[in-house]
Amino acid sequence: MTTDKYLKFAIFFSLTAVILGAMGAHALKDSLSSEKLISFQTGIRYQMFHGIALLILVLNSEKFNYKLKRSLNLMIAGIFCFSFSIYFLSIQETLGIWLGFLGPITPIGGLLLISSWANLFFTIKKND
Repeated sequence: MTTDKYLKFAIFFSLTAVILGAMGAHALKDSLSSEKLISFQTGIRYQMFHGIALLILVLNSEKFNYKLKRSLNLMIAGIFCFSFSIYFLSIQETLGIWLGFLGPITPIGGLLLISSWANLFFTIKKND
C-alpha cells in the first residue's frame, strides 16, 4: 500500500483543522451565533481527531491487513462529508447563500466515519 497519498490527507486535514479553528475563534466569533459556532467547532474537532487517526494508521500500516485502504478511504470521505458540510452550513448566512441541501450530507458523513471504524476493527492482523 502506498502511504504517501494518505499521509498527505492526514496532514491536510490536521492543518486545515488548525486554520479553521483559528478562523472560528477569531474571525467568525462575532458573525456566527453561539449555536452555529458550536457546530463549526464540532466539525473541527471531528476533522482533527480523524486527521490524527489517519496519520497514526498510515504510520502503523504494517499492523493491518489489505483492508486498511478501505477504512482510510471511508474515513477521508467521511471527514469531507461530515466536517465540511457542517462548515458550510454554519457559515451559509455569513456568505449570504443558501446551502441547506448540505443538511443530509452531514449524517452520511457520520455513517462513513462509523463505517471506517467498523471496517478497521476487522483489519487488524492476527498474531501468527
